[in-house]
Amino acid sequence: MSTIEVRKITKRFGEFVAVRDVDLSVAAGEVVCLLGPSGCGKTTTLRMIAGLERATAGEVVIAGRRMNELRPEKRNIAMVFQFYALYPALTVGQNIAMPLHYERISTAEIAGRVDRVADILHLRDVLDRMPGQVSDGEKQRVAVARAIVRDPNCFLFDEPLSRLDVELRHSMRGQIKAVLADLSKATVIVTHDQLEALTMADRIAIMREGLIEQVGTPHEVFARPANVFVASFIGTPQMNLIDAELKAYGNGKATVSFDQQDVDLGVDPAVEGLRPGRITVGVRPRAFSVVPEHTADAVEAMAELIEPMGAETLIHARTRTGSDIRVVVPRDKRVKVGEALHLVPDPAQTHVFAEDGRAVRA
Repeated sequence: MSTIEVRKITKRFGEFVAVRDVDLSVAAGEVVCLLGPSGCGKTTTLRMIAGLERATAGEVVIAGRRMNELRPEKRNIAMVFQFYALYPALTVGQNIAMPLHYERISTAEIAGRVDRVADILHLRDVLDRMPGQVSDGEKQRVAVARAIVRDPNCFLFDEPLSRLDVELRHSMRGQIKAVLADLSKATVIVTHDQLEALTMADRIAIMREGLIEQVGTPHEVFARPANVFVASFIGTPQMNLIDAELKAYGNGKATVSFDQQDVDLGVDPAVEGLRPGRITVGVRPRAFSVVPEHTADAVEAMAELIEPMGAETLIHARTRTGSDIRVVVPRDKRVKVGEALHLVPDPAQTHVFAEDGRAVRA
């Protein structure tokens, strides 16, 4: 069975702890993305799974077998790196076939496997070309083909699309996702690109400073962030995170004060368990409604910058004490710079984070 488990793995470089007590399970056929900012430990975690780094503590288990003492070539994994690492003196077909020469299979079977993956990744027409004669997108597909031409226990991808332009990234995301869906292999993809993770992953593990902050489906990490960091990291434009003071809770609403305004917000009933004090209110830019006049549940702000985004418009607004608020409205909603706005957050999409940064919800 193609599965990956990491159990309390830790990696230290001298006094520096790069990864701390990480637990993660990846089922057969599941794609899990390790997502986070540079230096958060995601690539180090991947390298420990691959055997390129030795874990200081904890266990790496692949296909039910402990791998800690095994060298990378003994783990039966396929890895695609950020850099294509193609052999320049070999044709595309020879590059794809290279891993098979170590499996002691016939020339006919090697040719058959190369032809199959070439068809899957639309490389049939370039098999006889040299790497220098194909595009960057084709080079990336060759690197993927070289990985899937074998029958490994699992697949590991380290920033596989980071060197491609925007258009190629878009097409390659779909192609790689389609290929992986047919392979029934546990797959881990490292990326710093949230769009890549949201579109390619079955689940996302969001990392910061060597720790996993949250693991969930793309919808879960977007709609129910576990803490302020996840809320700020997932979503474009970024979620509005407003420092506030919780004054009271009643009838399903919390009275909060920020920027010299008292606002009655519809929030999760779990907020009732909080004591009055400092909180953070999170509202995504698309979760605001612009209403014509002030109401008890409206935040007052002034439009300072208008950014057309095609079907939508991004408004940068500022409250009376200088806090920034981003609001996304439909293109036909006309707003002018300097206009006073009354912004009502959708109660179903209003998040409250306690003073320690953790989400408060039932």
